[in-house]
Amino acid sequence: MKKKILVIDDDQKLNLLLSEYLAKFGFTVITSTHPREGLKTLKKEMPDLVILDLMLPDMDGFEVCKAIRRDFTVPIIMLTARGEVSDRIVGLELGADDYLPKPFEPRELVARIQTILRRSQTDMKREFKRFGELTIDFTRRQVTIGEQPVDLTTAEFEILKIFVKRPGMALSRQQILDLLWDIKWDVENRSIDVLVSRLRQKLGDDPKNPRYIKTIWGAGYMFMEEG
Repeated sequence: MKKKILVIDDDQKLNLLLSEYLAKFGFTVITSTHPREGLKTLKKEMPDLVILDLMLPDMDGFEVCKAIRRDFTVPIIMLTARGEVSDRIVGLELGADDYLPKPFEPRELVARIQTILRRSQTDMKREFKRFGELTIDFTRRQVTIGEQPVDLTTAEFEILKIFVKRPGMALSRQQILDLLWDIKWDVENRSIDVLVSRLRQKLGDDPKNPRYIKTIWGAGYMFMEEG
């Protein structure tokens, strides 16, 4: 079955180009030029991934991202023409899984889409890990604490997976970046710190007295095996 991608961008020319280009790689593309229309389309079509522009009429991409994250865990790639580090950090804090500054190479966008979707696919074999009250179901991509489900974005789940599969190992930000993305980000932009902060908040993990993720000053982060 073809993967469905929703593009929310008020640039009709770009939407057309993306539709034609992504179709060559087997994707079905739906486009919306207005954010409110895009949110309605999201609920109706239930796409596998959303490409979201930052500069939109009436609602900016940050507001749309926040609205999507209230109800959906669909992966989001945010596009920003301004390219400011602060914009990217805010996008990540609101739940975007990746970002790409404009102008961009279409093939790079395809690579990022493929990377995110590949990591979203389930394995045939159920795989669990438990750390105290924390349970991770890798096959269904579900996380619970006790009996309470924890709603994680794709990026948050992937970084948690990196940690729990390497308990007791101190990982630098660059090591996490290399494991998290096929395409490297600029390590200076605090991307990893933002993701870890969001993950800690959702796990109810206090960085000053951590149960799961410990900050190793000067080195990075470590998942505490004893949980």
